[in-house]
Amino acid sequence: MASINKRIYVKAILRQDKAVRISALDLKVPGLIVTYTPEEVLIETDYGESLSAVAYLNKAIQIVSKYLDTFKGVDIEVKSEMPVGAGLGTSAAVSVATVAAYSYAMGYELTKKEIAKLGWQVEKEVQGIASPMDTAISTYGGFIRIQLFGKDKYDIKPIATTADLPIVIGYVERQAKTKDMVEQVKKLKDRYPDVVDGIMDLIGAITDEAEKVLRDNDLVRLGELMNMNHGLLDALGVSTKKLSEMVYAARSAGALGAKLTGAGGGGCVIALSPEKQEAVEVAMNLYGSMTLKTDLGAEGIVIKKV
Repeated sequence: MASINKRIYVKAILRQDKAVRISALDLKVPGLIVTYTPEEVLIETDYGESLSAVAYLNKAIQIVSKYLDTFKGVDIEVKSEMPVGAGLGTSAAVSVATVAAYSYAMGYELTKKEIAKLGWQVEKEVQGIASPMDTAISTYGGFIRIQLFGKDKYDIKPIATTADLPIVIGYVERQAKTKDMVEQVKKLKDRYPDVVDGIMDLIGAITDEAEKVLRDNDLVRLGELMNMNHGLLDALGVSTKKLSEMVYAARSAGALGAKLTGAGGGGCVIALSPEKQEAVEVAMNLYGSMTLKTDLGAEGIVIKKV
């Protein structure tokens, strides 16, 4: 897992009452009031049903309140440099940033381990199932390897590299939600358990090799591994025609490697493009609704008093 240098900003200001006011223009939530009672959470808004981004904000406040055994009303302001729901881990970033900001506003400076754990709990409760990878990388930043131990435990291993890793991210509209894609792969595994297990083993082997080439700063081999990874994800049925068109456009324009990222069913493609970012971005723009240039390995969560 690697972080990118695009950020989610969450500001928390305590209130004198028990209300929570959320302002999240970048998340397409122009403003709403959430009022908490012991029995329910009431969302008052003129925009129909609450959008999914609000669910992560609500759940983060609830989980922190339970963890710290205290609740205070708060004004939450959210700003994002990333498109929401694109497969870039924005829900995880919103979750961990809200956990950190709300707890800090109430006078508690949680450790990164606590923030990552609570952020993962937010994702699991909102989505029903979630990997700890996105919340961990949002918290710690840089390059990390995560190994799961059972249902609720995992180990984080930092990966040291001095490589310059410029990438281009391209976005196409999502055709399916994360939980739908997870269920789709599960059904495929039920029909072909040995085949799908074999593909998963190969993806694991690619991950092992990618860790080695990152430490060696070998971008050519990293690009080759990215291409192989995309092929395996396509075999699992999580790619789409538009995603694959963008992948091949990026490679044709000079990217060393390109693959889908996230759960699939639409979302984002990442293309490793040293000295080729401009050309790769132009090519990917032909097939997506948005592109952006960035770098891998940025710092994780930062808490500031303002």
